[in-house]
Amino acid sequence: MSIETGKDPMPIRLVFELARADHPRLYDDLIQFHKGTKRVNRLRVLAYDGLLAQKGVFAGMRPGLPYQPSASGAQEGNGDITNDIFAPAIDG
Repeated sequence: MSIETGKDPMPIRLVFELARADHPRLYDDLIQFHKGTKRVNRLRVLAYDGLLAQKGVFAGMRPGLPYQPSASGAQEGNGDITNDIFAPAIDG
C-alpha cells in the first residue's frame, strides 16, 4: 500500500466492536453517548488526545502542576504516557 502525495488523502473508515472486558474505562466513557455522531466524536477526541500524549505534548502535565518533562523524554509508542490518560481523577 502506498501513500499518495499531492492529492487529497482518502478518508479512513473504521468499524469495530468494543467489549467492556477489553477496556472497561474506555467502554464506560463511550457508552454514555447514544450510537452515532456524539459517540464517534468522543472517540475521535480521545484518540487525538492519546496521539498528542504519545508525542509528548501532554507528557508530565497534571492539573495545577507545571509541565515537567521526564529525564528520558517522551518516546513515540511509550505506553507509560498514555496509560495515565484514563486513570482516576486527582482529588484536589
